[in-house]
Amino acid sequence: MSSGSANLQSADVDLSVPETETTVLELDGIEKSYNDTNVIGDLSLSVRDGELLTLLGPSGCGKTTTLRLIAGLERPDGGIVRIDGEAVSGPTFVAPEDRDVGVVFQEFALFPHLSARENIAFGIQEWDDEEREARVDELLELVGLKTHGEKHPEELSGGQQQRVALARSLAPEPSVLLLDEPFSNLDVDLRVEMREEVRSILKKAGVTAISVTHDQEEAMSISDRVAVMSEGGLEQVGTPEDVFQQPKSRFVAGFLGHASFVSGRVTEGCVETGVGCVPLDRVNGLSEEYIGSQIDLMVRPDDVRAEPAEPAEANGEVVHRRYLGPTVLYRVEIDTGDVVGCMHNHADEVSLDEPVFASLDADHELAWFPRGERKMADGGQ
Repeated sequence: MSSGSANLQSADVDLSVPETETTVLELDGIEKSYNDTNVIGDLSLSVRDGELLTLLGPSGCGKTTTLRLIAGLERPDGGIVRIDGEAVSGPTFVAPEDRDVGVVFQEFALFPHLSARENIAFGIQEWDDEEREARVDELLELVGLKTHGEKHPEELSGGQQQRVALARSLAPEPSVLLLDEPFSNLDVDLRVEMREEVRSILKKAGVTAISVTHDQEEAMSISDRVAVMSEGGLEQVGTPEDVFQQPKSRFVAGFLGHASFVSGRVTEGCVETGVGCVPLDRVNGLSEEYIGSQIDLMVRPDDVRAEPAEPAEANGEVVHRRYLGPTVLYRVEIDTGDVVGCMHNHADEVSLDEPVFASLDADHELAWFPRGERKMADGGQ
């Protein structure tokens, strides 16, 4: 786990499920190693009925291994996997085909010699003919391919193939649906469109789903909750808004978008920083009991404004400029030595090496951390 918490108290991951929610999937102390290398270490997580939860993290953090352990494609070295309250890995091991789990692979894995209708029906061959045909019809309509049932995969677009793969996985009415990097094989524009479509389909179907991705924007846009992973463990689990706005560790802060850390000293009524004095009630969980403490405030680029200024009035200098099309990302080194990111409209003109006056322009509570290494976290990119 990365060091540093969002306050000076415990930063334990909240894994609880409200009493009003039904737990469909439970991972209890899961462990997995390969060749003496620990990949998953004592991981516990509960997923709620009808929830879309995304495992998010950099390559090698263990998210795909976690998915494979849920599916039964790997055996854990320790811990228990439960589906609908029944243990499927642990003291006993239930084969993948008997777990009531559906999987959508990133390459879709459709059978090229079968039509869309036949692909969808593949996993329910034992059903009565009439029931099977009705289920396929229902799913073709659900995924918006009612008139494409007789087409083969090569006759379908990438987005249509993905919807067929999704429908095929939904056909047996699994308790849990697993999606492994489901949008990675699509071009950028289609990827954004399909995120919205897949979320809508899953919600209409009422299925409990776990997705895996390293794409922060994807995780934020489709998930009810996000589980951020690092080095085989969970850093934080929460709604997209919670993990983005109130990260529990510096790793989460940096991985979920661009983050900067501004050093400050807690005084009576505010936190004194190089970009202004921030009232205590604008800092999450901070109170006067911390007066005298040295802390770091986390700020995002949209929290900071940098205006050209005369050298005598400036408190910083632009040291980096990145043009992003609609916006421009600047890095400003302020007089305290901190480097902060700020995002401006593409039409704004702030030149490299230009003296500026940087100030906070946040309309929400800021997260904070114990004083640590001063660095810019570049969104995990």
